Amino acid sequence: MPIFDPIPDAASVSAAALALSVAPVVAADPVSDTDPAPRPGPTSGEPATPGRLVVVRHGETLWSQLGRHTGTTDIPLLPAGEQQAVGLRARLAGGTFTSVLVSPLGRARRTCELAGFGDVAVVCQDLAEWDYGDVEGRTSADVRSERPGWVLWRDGVRDGETLQEVAERADRVVAAARAVEGDTLVFAHGHVIRVLAARWLGLGPETGANFMFGPAAVGVLGWERQTPAVSRWNLSNGDVFGES
Repeated sequence: MPIFDPIPDAASVSAAALALSVAPVVAADPVSDTDPAPRPGPTSGEPATPGRLVVVRHGETLWSQLGRHTGTTDIPLLPAGEQQAVGLRARLAGGTFTSVLVSPLGRARRTCELAGFGDVAVVCQDLAEWDYGDVEGRTSADVRSERPGWVLWRDGVRDGETLQEVAERADRVVAAARAVEGDTLVFAHGHVIRVLAARWLGLGPETGANFMFGPAAVGVLGWERQTPAVSRWNLSNGDVFGES
């Protein structure tokens, strides 16, 4: 199991911010990877107010409903998933965001648009879902019929991304979010969001297995004084920023 270093601090984040591949959201046009704009960041030192990372999973798709691993395959939202996305407008209304980032995949971008952030969101390639390689489109039970005892978080996939590679992408997102003053909102996918949570806390990415996160769920990764903490997690309804 690889050992992961702590998340880079703000003094070293400029390179991480520049490594984020981003482009403005354009609903009807394909995403361009040419000359991505860098994330803005402070000129020096720590942000005056440590920001939080607010994470949103896309609405329900047919494959998420069936429990199939959905990585690079661009499955559209179901009608119920679109309703979930529209419902996010009210749930996120209490937040103020310095930055809004979205995965390049259509299901996340559509969720972002229906939630009311399509005009301000920036596409971030690092928020794409885990590339599942040979288990793409398959359920865990199906994979275990060939590989008894298989667990994604422990055994990984063939011909796709390693967990370490997913974690490296997550680290860049976390570092960039910590480099700006104010909250960052991201629209992404179940497994990459779970890795984001683990890395926000400074844990190994395999602990993402412990952070269940359903379709259209919202989580808030914040701070307990100066210690990274999970403020709210896997919220499926209600005002995210209201009183508990």
